[in-house]
Amino acid sequence: MVKIRLKQTGKKNDRKYRIVVTDARNKRDGKVLENLGHYNPRPDKSKFELDTAAAEKWIKNGAIMTERVAKIYNLVKNGKVE
Repeated sequence: MVKIRLKQTGKKNDRKYRIVVTDARNKRDGKVLENLGHYNPRPDKSKFELDTAAAEKWIKNGAIMTERVAKIYNLVKNGKVE
């Protein structure tokens, strides 16, 4: 099964995340098939970036989004963020 999920990056108290496509059996920060964007959850620097065309391609091929990635996807698709 292929999943679209978050991969942790950044420092201990300054987490950032990459939105990636990976096999569900891989570790959270393991091997990825494709990077789709990034997400910074800090309120003062909150930023989303997601390649919606690539995400839709993976979804059509059977990839499943996690709950958080689905929320980010809907925000970006509806134009509520950059």
